[in-house]
Amino acid sequence: MSRSWATGSTRAWRRVRAAVLVRDGGLCQLRLDGCTGVATHVHHTAGRSVTGDDPRFLLASCAHCNLSLGDPTRLADRPNKAVTEW
Repeated sequence: MSRSWATGSTRAWRRVRAAVLVRDGGLCQLRLDGCTGVATHVHHTAGRSVTGDDPRFLLASCAHCNLSLGDPTRLADRPNKAVTEW
């Protein structure tokens, strides 16, 4: 679980989550190896800490795919020290 979810779910998040699941037809949009196809989770494509709960950055996903990917911000390349220090 990312630090963004440390305080748990809110009513607003549950409404957004339900809308994304309906929008994507209840089908997993990630389709990784081992995908069950049935969306029960919603994946933040750019990280909740970056985009919040904006539906444009959310995809319906099965538990397997969502948990396999985890927090997308952990995969972001960190700036190269030589480039950031002049």
